[in-house]
Amino acid sequence: MSTMVKNEKNQAVISLEISKEAMDAAISAVFQRNKGKYAIPGFRKGKAPRKMVEQYYGAGVFFEDAFNDVLPGVYEAAVIELALEPVDRPEFEIEDITDEGIIKVKATVTLMPEVKLGKYEGIKVDLVEYNVTDDEVDHEIKHALDRASRFVDVEDRAVMMGDTVGLNYSGSIDGVKFDGGTAENQTLEIGSGSFIPGFEDQMVGMNIGEEKAINVKFPDEYHAEDLKGKEAVFEVKVLSIKEKQVPALDDEFAKDVSEFDTLDEYKADIKAKLTERKKNQAETEMENKMIESIAENSTIDIPDCMIEQQIDAQLRDMEMRMSYQGLKLEDYIKYTGMTMAQMRDMYRDGAKKTVQIRLTLAEIIKAEKIEASEEDINVEISKYAENYGTNADEFIKNISADQKEYFKEMAVMNKTIALLKEKNPAKKAAKKSTKKTAEKADNETATKKPATKKTTTKKADGETSAKKSTAKKTTKKS
Repeated sequence: MSTMVKNEKNQAVISLEISKEAMDAAISAVFQRNKGKYAIPGFRKGKAPRKMVEQYYGAGVFFEDAFNDVLPGVYEAAVIELALEPVDRPEFEIEDITDEGIIKVKATVTLMPEVKLGKYEGIKVDLVEYNVTDDEVDHEIKHALDRASRFVDVEDRAVMMGDTVGLNYSGSIDGVKFDGGTAENQTLEIGSGSFIPGFEDQMVGMNIGEEKAINVKFPDEYHAEDLKGKEAVFEVKVLSIKEKQVPALDDEFAKDVSEFDTLDEYKADIKAKLTERKKNQAETEMENKMIESIAENSTIDIPDCMIEQQIDAQLRDMEMRMSYQGLKLEDYIKYTGMTMAQMRDMYRDGAKKTVQIRLTLAEIIKAEKIEASEEDINVEISKYAENYGTNADEFIKNISADQKEYFKEMAVMNKTIALLKEKNPAKKAAKKSTKKTAEKADNETATKKPATKKTTTKKADGETSAKKSTAKKTTKKS
C-alpha cells in the first residue's frame, strides 16, 4: 500500500516500499544477465556462483541494477493505485532499509494542476471580414507568370538587371581569403539582393568569360562577426547568362495555366480562392481569440516543468523546420547573438499561454463530457485521406491504433471548438482591406480550398504521417 502527501506547487511525495522478496528476485535476474562479465580466480568466466562474485566484488555488486529494475514497476503501480496524473519525471530517494530487508523510497513528482474554469459562455468575439484587393490578385498572377516563364541562354550581350548568371567568385579582405568567400558554378539573379549590397550592381555590363574585381563592404549588422563592416574584394568570372522570358498576360496564358478560356475568368477564380482563404483566416482568428479569452478566465497554477516541456517542443519544431533549409539551431542562435537561455526566455510567455489553453480545453472537454463517436473519427480520417488523395475505406482498414487515437483526439477537439462557438456567437466586425507585401503574401498558408473544376491532390506515401501526440510517460530519474 502506497501513501501520498501533496505539497505546494502541485507536487506529491509518495512513500514506496520494495519488498525483500522482490529485490532478491531482481538480484538473481541481474546476476544471470551479467554473470558473464565477471572473472573470478579459479573459475572460468561466467561460471562462478553468485556468492563468490559477491564476496569478490562486494555484497552490493548487483544492488543498483536490481533496484533500478524493480523501482519503475513499484512507482507505476503506486501512480495507478493513488490515481495520480504526473507531468514530469519523479525524483527518488532511498529513506531506509529495514532489518527485514524492506527498502523504503520517497518519490517526489509534479502532478497535473487543478483547473478552475472561469466564464466560457457569452464571450464577446468579433469576426473580421477581409476584402480581397486587386493588388493581391495581381500578386497571384505574377507568381503564375513566374512559374510559366522560361530561361534562355544569352550569348550576344552583357549582363542586365533581371538576368540569371552563372559565376565563379573568390573573396578576400586585405588580400587574405576568408571562409565562405569562394565558390564555383554558382547562380545569381541580378537584382535579387541575394549577395552583399553593391555586388550585383557591379556585375551589370559584364560579358561571358569576363573577369572583374568587385569591391564591396559587408553590412555592419552582418551575421558573421569577423566580417561585419569589412571591405572586401571579390574576383568574379561570368560563366553564363540566362534571360527570363515571361509570357504575355492574355487569354492564351489563362488557357495554358488553368481550365479557363479567358483571362477575366481566370482572375475571377483567383479572387474567389483568395476570398475563401481570407474567410478561413478570419474564422481561425476568431476561434483563436475566443479560446484565448476563455483560457484567460481560467485559474491554473501551471508547474514550471510543463512550461519547460512546451519550450522544448517549440524548439524541436523550430529545429526541424530549419533542418529542411539546411540550417542548424545552434548556428541560428550564434548568428542572432543570443544564448540558448535567452532563446528559451523568448519563448517562455508564449509557452505558458499554450499550456494554459491546452489545460483549459481539456477541462472543458471533461466538464461538457465531450466524446468522439466512431462516425466522428471516420469523418476526420476521410478528410485526411481526401487531402492526400488516398481511398478513405482502405486507409481506415490499415490504420494503426496510435493513428486512430490521433484522429479521435482531433474529432474531440473539433467538437469542443464547435460547442464553444455555439456558446460564444461571433459578431461581424467592419470589413478590412488586407493589402500585403509580396513576402507576407508568399508566407500565408491557404487553409481550405474552394471547389473548382480542376484539382490536384498529393498522393500519400504508403504509411500515413498521422501520429498520436501522447503525454510524456513518467520514468525513473537517472
